[in-house]
Amino acid sequence: MAFLQLAAIIVDEYDPAIEFFVDALGFELVEDSPAVTTGSGQPKRWVVVRPPGGQTGILLARAEGEEQAAAVGNQVAGRVGFFLQVDDFDAAYQRMDAAGVRFLETPRSEPYGRVVVFLDIAGNRWDLLAPAA
Repeated sequence: MAFLQLAAIIVDEYDPAIEFFVDALGFELVEDSPAVTTGSGQPKRWVVVRPPGGQTGILLARAEGEEQAAAVGNQVAGRVGFFLQVDDFDAAYQRMDAAGVRFLETPRSEPYGRVVVFLDIAGNRWDLLAPAA
């Protein structure tokens, strides 16, 4: 058996990213541990969040150096690169909207389900999705 355990998202700072994913998106903080200091001498942390009940987590990786800093918010060249599927689209949309999540459009229906594009704290584009009924 194999599964995708983690995907990394490069962020500016750990704590605001944790707050966004936990408070605004409703993810669980799975781990926040000190890690070996990076080559730049900055303390490093191993920070993993994931949707409740999910297997795949997101490693929140603080940008190090100019090249990584330039990738913050543009990890997939401006395309939607992350997809959050929920059971109750309306409740998730309302909760996220109340938490200040920035939506780039109004929700719409597609053949594959309900969808709306939003930005994470770093500026990456996500789809909030609910399967078609």
